[in-house]
Amino acid sequence: MDITLNGKPHVLPAPTSVEALLKQLDLLEARVAVAIDGAFVPRSTWAQNTIRPGASVEVVAPMQGG
Repeated sequence: MDITLNGKPHVLPAPTSVEALLKQLDLLEARVAVAIDGAFVPRSTWAQNTIRPGASVEVVAPMQGG
């Protein structure tokens, strides 16, 4: 299944949850935020939230700065 991950093409097995994607990327334990097609996905729903073919997924980590 083809998706866009952080602006780049990415292939996933279908169906894939947000939790499975983050585990595949070794980011499941990291402090990250996830959005699918521009909508924030709460951490509490990662296991139940299935990524659809063609979705645009953004995974971002908070940055410190000033």
